[in-house]
Amino acid sequence: MTWTTRPRCKRAAQAAIVAGEGPRILLLHGVGMRAEAWGGQIDALCASGFSVIAPDMPGHGASPRVHQDMNLQDYSDLAALWLDEPTVVVGHSMGAMIALDLAARHPDRLLGVVALNAIFRRSVTARKAVAARVAALDGRNVADPSDTLVRWFGHEPSPERNACESWLRGCDPAGYKAAYSVFAHEDGPAVETLTGLHIPALFLTGSEEANSTPHMSRSMAALVPDGHAGVIDGAAHMMPMTHADAVNRQLESFARRCQP
Repeated sequence: MTWTTRPRCKRAAQAAIVAGEGPRILLLHGVGMRAEAWGGQIDALCASGFSVIAPDMPGHGASPRVHQDMNLQDYSDLAALWLDEPTVVVGHSMGAMIALDLAARHPDRLLGVVALNAIFRRSVTARKAVAARVAALDGRNVADPSDTLVRWFGHEPSPERNACESWLRGCDPAGYKAAYSVFAHEDGPAVETLTGLHIPALFLTGSEEANSTPHMSRSMAALVPDGHAGVIDGAAHMMPMTHADAVNRQLESFARRCQP
């Protein structure tokens, strides 16, 4: 598919793609991306009878950066502005961190939560790698996305790879640093957060995901009373884009199960 820019609606300090009619699904993207990263899901979910809201994270897309020293709860508080009716919240990468924080802090406003490519207790090597990446960011210059693109896509060109390169190069450097600093600092939800979740939760990742591994997703799912894990064969970090059909089947099935 083509990853074209879509019109936005605005609410307070957030811009979002808003589409469809029906039960609501909130889609939260990861660091360096923008709402269009959900292009493989928006039309499919709307065609299946859902309404979709896909915000731009602060400092990304058309959403302004709020302040440099944001923490995870600050990002969650802004995402919560869209929770004015019962909602299934879906997050990818750092968006999954935000989604799980929303589930813990606003369980009465969520029908269910989906964490795609979520981290949980990084290895020592992985912690050092994300710490080194955030230390290299100065908040003024755009970081070279070459290594990131290789981690996500390998070396083969594709429309998805090209779109991500464009978004990473176009992201506000200060907004990117603020978000990546939170992503690097966090190590996944607390055990008590997961065991205390009393809404359905789906943890989904790819079989080729080196950082948000299948083991992490299965470990988190095992701690949630109504937790479920899935692994998409052949997928890596950007599976909502590269394996949209497989992701959509999981999201649609889960969202329908969550409806009252």
